[in-house]
Amino acid sequence: MIRAGLRWLLGLFYALAGSIHLAEPAPFLTIMPGWVPAPEAVVFWTGVAELLGAAALVQWASLPLRRAGAIGLALYAVCVFPANIHHFALDMAQPDGGLGLGYHIPRMFAQPLIVWLALWTGGVTDWPLRRR
Repeated sequence: MIRAGLRWLLGLFYALAGSIHLAEPAPFLTIMPGWVPAPEAVVFWTGVAELLGAAALVQWASLPLRRAGAIGLALYAVCVFPANIHHFALDMAQPDGGLGLGYHIPRMFAQPLIVWLALWTGGVTDWPLRRR
């Protein structure tokens, strides 16, 4: 019951994030590292990836599709981590500190948790909550 609820919550989070990536790409473009080619296309396709991953994660009919969505969202979270680090560095370089440490430090620690949460709610892993 908890796993299903968190799966739907994570799916909703990714669906919302994907929609925002598509509807309002400008904020994401400002935090994109300079070495990323075709940043507009990357933001667009990350939005599409979030929407597809969310749809796969929350569907109930196919466990293999749900697991594929979970793995895709976990890989996505790993792939966007450099943009999060870049955003952190950009903000800390601003005279006012941008969004500040109170935003960025929890975000950095949340990233591995989001990777695990996608895998756990998608049924890819039971670690560390496996019944013995």
